[in-house]
Amino acid sequence: MVVTRDDGVRTTTTRELERRYGADYLVFSCDDPVRVDEALTARGDPPVALLLGGLGDADPDGLRVLRGLHGTHPEAMAVALVRWGAWETARPIFEAITVGQLDRWLYVPRGRADEEFHHAVTEVLDEWSSRQGGGFEAVRIIGDRWDPHAQHLRDHLTRNRIPLGFHEAGSPTGRELLAELGLEQPRLPVVVVRFRPEQIVLQAPSDLQMADAFGLFDPLDPTVVHDVAVVGAGPAGLGASVYAASEGLSVLQVECEAVGGQAGTSSLIRNYLGFPTGVSGSRLAASAYQQAWAFGTSFSFMRTAQALTSEDGLHRLTLSDGASVLARTVVVAAGASWRRIGVPELEAFTGRGVFYGAAVSEAPAMRGRQVFVVGAGNSAGQAAVHLSRYADRVHLLVRRESLVETMSEYLIRELVALPNVEVRYRVQVVGGRGADVLERVVLRDLDTGAETEEPGMLFVMIGSEPRTGWLAGVLARDPWGFLLTGAALTAGDVDPAWPLHRPPALLETSTPGVFAAGDVRQGSVKRVASAVGEGALAVTLVHAYLAAGRDRPGR
Repeated sequence: MVVTRDDGVRTTTTRELERRYGADYLVFSCDDPVRVDEALTARGDPPVALLLGGLGDADPDGLRVLRGLHGTHPEAMAVALVRWGAWETARPIFEAITVGQLDRWLYVPRGRADEEFHHAVTEVLDEWSSRQGGGFEAVRIIGDRWDPHAQHLRDHLTRNRIPLGFHEAGSPTGRELLAELGLEQPRLPVVVVRFRPEQIVLQAPSDLQMADAFGLFDPLDPTVVHDVAVVGAGPAGLGASVYAASEGLSVLQVECEAVGGQAGTSSLIRNYLGFPTGVSGSRLAASAYQQAWAFGTSFSFMRTAQALTSEDGLHRLTLSDGASVLARTVVVAAGASWRRIGVPELEAFTGRGVFYGAAVSEAPAMRGRQVFVVGAGNSAGQAAVHLSRYADRVHLLVRRESLVETMSEYLIRELVALPNVEVRYRVQVVGGRGADVLERVVLRDLDTGAETEEPGMLFVMIGSEPRTGWLAGVLARDPWGFLLTGAALTAGDVDPAWPLHRPPALLETSTPGVFAAGDVRQGSVKRVASAVGEGALAVTLVHAYLAAGRDRPGR
């Protein structure tokens, strides 16, 4: 829907949209916002994917008009349409985007086949489509909505940007699909891998069985020596593998879950360099994965690093399936896992109303519900914003008195501006109850001690714990499990101690040739950009280490 009083803008934009998208979308144009609903009703009230509202001399109230239309059609993407060079519109547009009143902005097409315009439109339509669900199902899951195993699979596949369809086993569609597969009493969830030459059907599959069905579980040769083994495929690990492989090093990357790490669960990262309108964590991670793969990085999925040993300048990683790999250097970028909430009665509801970092995959199931998000960092804020598009009401629960020290200013402003989001300070979750799923949450006011019980489901993002337990006694860690690197290794009694006469490199751990990057490292900055930067810096240090030859104790 193109709404603007500027005849030239309306005509040019509508013509370009009809030429490129007319086969799949109805394209309307209107010079009077009051007549928009009348025009839609005349065509059967189709769902609105994209609202393009003019902003400029002819439409000085364009943003107000868009807000009004978006209130009537909240499922649509709201996009401001401006002429190139209308710099006076920049500030109000950026302000509207910051507080969540606008999704995007576009320049009016400057002629026929304006590919920059169409590229931007396609990106917006892609985001709208992903919010709606449906479409091509590369993988189909048939199971119970609140089964933790089904939730685990949905989360992993969504984070890896696998086109996914989920069907309730007890629904008419679910029963029909099971009957077509010849399954009368299957072990749920049933996973149908539909993109392989021959359809593969799995019942209650493990992660390893999923990886094998996807063709990702290739055997590893324990005698091959890689230049770099990267543990973890979050921003730091992907940054390391991209730079290492692009510079000619042989790289093996081990990832136990989905690419992207915790960043991959973010619905929209707005402050990452080069993405002025934001980028989802899963999209950013998928692009980085493709980049690393194109440069020659070898990936090993669904295997967890369980041990690290070093001998004669080589390092061996032992993996969860018993396989092992050799490398001249190692970059530990295993990231962190979400800290558990620590309320025993809530642990039983994990995946059944209590979710850790699964806001993107579970958001569509929150339609018509009230949800609580626990946390005060950017991840919690991004989850609350994303869930607000589906849930009736979202409560962000914060133990602190303010978000200023823990959350980016743009997110705070957006949360405050969203009408169905409430930020509640000095509140703690202390209990919950339900039958098959979590139904009610018990909250405590930390100032008065008063407790209330409210209906809703829970998303927990209260910080993270480094995934370094497998390195205890092997690499030096601080009391919280973060790996010590660089100068921290020589700043007191460290066990195990730094073994060489030369000082450790900036990101080098207590084992020469083993480096750490990202959230596993003590003192790291919890931002995607800094993690990518540390991954790149680690590769520079790897080059220096390899150029100097093997280090030996006492050298």
